[in-house]
Amino acid sequence: MSPFAGVDSSCTRPFKYTATHRYFILYLLINICVHGINCFQRFSEQPKYTEVNPGQDALLTCKVIDKRGTCSWQKDNKPVGIYAKKYEWAARPSSGSNGLSLDLHPPPMQIGGDCSLWIRSATLDFDDGLWECQVTASDFTTQDALTSQPVRLVVRVGPQRPRLEYEGTHVPPSHNITVDSGAVATVKCVSHYGNPPATLKWYLGDKEIAPIHPQTNNTEPDNTRTWSATSVVQISAMRERHGDILRCLAFHESYLAKSVAVEARMDIKYAPTIRLIGSPEIDLEEDKDALILRCVADANPPASIVWRRAGRSEIASLQETLQLRPVGRRDAGLYTCQAQNSVGTSEQLSVQLDVKYPPKIISAGPDRLTTAPLFSPAAFECVADGNPLPTYKWVQRFSRGAKYVERGHESRLVIDNVTYDYQGDYECRATSYINGQERVAVSEPVSLQVVGAPQVLRLHPSLHTVSIKRGEPASMSLVVCADPRPHRVAWEWGSLRLEAGNGIERFHADDILPDSREDCYLSTLHIERTDEHDSRPYYLVVENERGTDRHAIHLNVEGTFAEPLEMSYLLGIAGGCLAAILILICLCIYAVRSKKCCFKGSSGYKSSDKDSEKADLKSRSDSTSGPQGDSIYTTPAGFHHQHHHQHPGHGSPEAMKSVPVLRTFGNHHAA
Repeated sequence: MSPFAGVDSSCTRPFKYTATHRYFILYLLINICVHGINCFQRFSEQPKYTEVNPGQDALLTCKVIDKRGTCSWQKDNKPVGIYAKKYEWAARPSSGSNGLSLDLHPPPMQIGGDCSLWIRSATLDFDDGLWECQVTASDFTTQDALTSQPVRLVVRVGPQRPRLEYEGTHVPPSHNITVDSGAVATVKCVSHYGNPPATLKWYLGDKEIAPIHPQTNNTEPDNTRTWSATSVVQISAMRERHGDILRCLAFHESYLAKSVAVEARMDIKYAPTIRLIGSPEIDLEEDKDALILRCVADANPPASIVWRRAGRSEIASLQETLQLRPVGRRDAGLYTCQAQNSVGTSEQLSVQLDVKYPPKIISAGPDRLTTAPLFSPAAFECVADGNPLPTYKWVQRFSRGAKYVERGHESRLVIDNVTYDYQGDYECRATSYINGQERVAVSEPVSLQVVGAPQVLRLHPSLHTVSIKRGEPASMSLVVCADPRPHRVAWEWGSLRLEAGNGIERFHADDILPDSREDCYLSTLHIERTDEHDSRPYYLVVENERGTDRHAIHLNVEGTFAEPLEMSYLLGIAGGCLAAILILICLCIYAVRSKKCCFKGSSGYKSSDKDSEKADLKSRSDSTSGPQGDSIYTTPAGFHHQHHHQHPGHGSPEAMKSVPVLRTFGNHHAA
């Protein structure tokens, strides 16, 4: 049993240092700290894995808390001495730090120690290995000696360039790794004579791929201090990977660029697939455009191409390119291409060739000249060829001038009711569009001849009225069509009739003149110095041996109603005022007489007075009736209604010639 068994360890009583208690106090200082804190020496930092290039210095760090023992190092389980310029302490220990003093004055309780070791000019043969930091015990009784975990100091050696192996054969850099589509290629990457072994990574294209298992590292048989690294990858051979670059990248700190790569090209064999280039995206026009079709095959090994045309047994081409210069409508059809190599045959691809050509009129008629009676039906028909199928338009072109009118948009033009408006030359226009450009074919003109009674062409509603300022000359024209030619043309207004080619006072009718349309004539009526009384409709009357027609055009002289309305307005005001004054006078007289009657009644009157008053009222009423009302509402002189005041002789033809205008409006007088 220890002689110190049963001693109180709480240190509650102070100790007196004597020779007797020397060993007892020393034991307590080593094993027990004040207030119960453990004071054994221990590592604060242990050595770590370290790499160093040949010829460089390496520091192995080792630090101890409360170090009381002696530091030492060993390599590969063998002690290492301290040698100047080779193995040196990183920090020299202070005096007395290598052991515990046994005098009466012990060292401090918290003592740190730096046992780090410098390895100068590291070499592979002497310094590469497993290193341990050791510290002897504080005392033979404490058993607190320290030994760190073995750590490797690596003196780097650059490995050789990595190499690829496929199916047990070395693949030279930038060569091919050939494999059939659908198979799996197993490729090995090996790096020799490196220290530490190189780290290997795989890349397919720009993407990193994982090996089938972690790389293996083994010492070289002929140099156990260097290593070989091996990594294996498996690649599924797909056509999409044909031509991809497989790279093995070896990483090592001794490389100048820190890594070295070796690569090979993936050569995947697969059956052909094809695509068409040059398929027309726009319309191909006959004898104008060319066609160049390419059947591009994607195959390994390369494939042969065959062009065929549907409906024909012969081969159209054995080349990749099919050329048609220029295209014609005979080239239209369905074309197919196919590719074949040693692995297989591709599918067929087809392109439909549609050759466009502009429209062409085949016939338009039925005859060059068609005669139709007025108000009867007529029909024309047009036949045209083209690709795409053309649209039709019938236009009527007048015999004189360049004007035309659209009459129909079908191949057959039907006119249900022929009038002189439809007389003229007709053209059939066949239209199609090729690449957005209009192509038009125009037939030879076919003519429609209309025969019948005259017809005054009806004007657009906006042309029914001619407006003119008062005092200015006016001209009114209408177009009449007739076949045969009209033998009588006249203008009528009111009760007047003026034959073409004649004039009267301010009115003159021109002889009919040929119009731009066939069998049509222009008739014009001129009026000089127009006034408000000229505002009225004027009728053109035309006659030939087949019948007659009559149509009106209106003349509006600006300010026509201004003066009559102003005079009527003034007369109305005057008449109203006069009537009001008369009524006022009558009311005053009645009021006065009524007042007198009231006064007489109140004073008592006799029956004789009443009878005399009645006689006075009767005579007064007789005097106020009759001519007085006429004087109030009599029309002023010069204003007479047409139907009540006609000049003598108006019914005779002589009188019609002598009177140029007969007004047809409400209240007016003859000119």
